[in-house]
Amino acid sequence: MAANPKPAVPPSQSYQTLRADRLTPTIGAVLSGIDLSQPLTAQQIADLNQALADHQVIFFRDQQLDPPSLKRVGQYFGELQIHALQGLPDHPEVRKLQADANSKHVAGEEWHTDMSCATIPPMGSILYLHTLPTMGGDTVFASMYAAYDALSDRMKAYLEGLTATHDGKLAFGRFNPDGKFPVAVHPVIRTHPVTGRKVLFVNKGFTARINEVPEAESAAILQFLFHHCENAYFQVRFRWEPHSVAFWDNRCTQHLAIWDYYPQLRSGFRVQIADKGGPKESA
Repeated sequence: MAANPKPAVPPSQSYQTLRADRLTPTIGAVLSGIDLSQPLTAQQIADLNQALADHQVIFFRDQQLDPPSLKRVGQYFGELQIHALQGLPDHPEVRKLQADANSKHVAGEEWHTDMSCATIPPMGSILYLHTLPTMGGDTVFASMYAAYDALSDRMKAYLEGLTATHDGKLAFGRFNPDGKFPVAVHPVIRTHPVTGRKVLFVNKGFTARINEVPEAESAAILQFLFHHCENAYFQVRFRWEPHSVAFWDNRCTQHLAIWDYYPQLRSGFRVQIADKGGPKESA
């Protein structure tokens, strides 16, 4: 038994208009008592914002959504940000996600933070899946609060003040080899604008190099950090069911879509919500 055991984490948390049942002590909760297909009240929106801050990624079951209603849900939390890859013709803010027997690649099959290659990456993303394979197709989310907290004090001190280049071609080049994708520079350690907690902000999908050190040193440090971020103790694995929703805070999480269901169909829609500020260095 640990000399200084951590206090027990309550398995559930009640808000005024909904309930959150934790999936792990570190990250993730399933919310109940809310119907996203209906207009939301100010209190429901406030509770959802608080639940997202508390749990980093929140999940919903048995929701009946379509592109217009998914857009409406996203717009409660900010302006919708158009993805680097093509959206729907009638709803450019909505991106269709579908994998089937004809797919050569699927979105998100490597650990990543959504669109960290953008000058201001999205605050969050909301994914609705209506069609699932008979087995598989889970999404794994990892807490970058936990990843930062688990670093040694010496590594934290080393990383403070460093910046990294995030290149969209690393993630999107396979879908469109001739495409022109965003490139941006962000602090390696950022401070979450709502919680004030420090976050490790590099990811295998987009981060190309650390800028202030030699190339060989950058490659070695990034390899360590990518591996560190994949620690199972930082994760929650969500098992999708038809008409489930995941809403994650892109500023403090990474995720991985597991493509273990080929050639079956997995299909749905996603929106991403713009961040008002963007990554800031830790104070």
